[in-house]
Amino acid sequence: MKKIKVILKKSLIKKIRKHKLTLKALGLTKIGKSRVFPDNKSVRGMIDKVSYLVEVHEITKDEIK
Repeated sequence: MKKIKVILKKSLIKKIRKHKLTLKALGLTKIGKSRVFPDNKSVRGMIDKVSYLVEVHEITKDEIK
């Protein structure tokens, strides 16, 4: 299964409350923090809502190890 790496690039100050909660649910609380998630519809939907705050990279099998 594919995986994606999500990195928080912008501050949460003065952002929409729902977007702050979405990022908290993803575990992205500080600028520069990154997390790896499976590439599925639910995660992609969350990322689409906060796409202006995050950077997304697809991870290959070689990078996982």
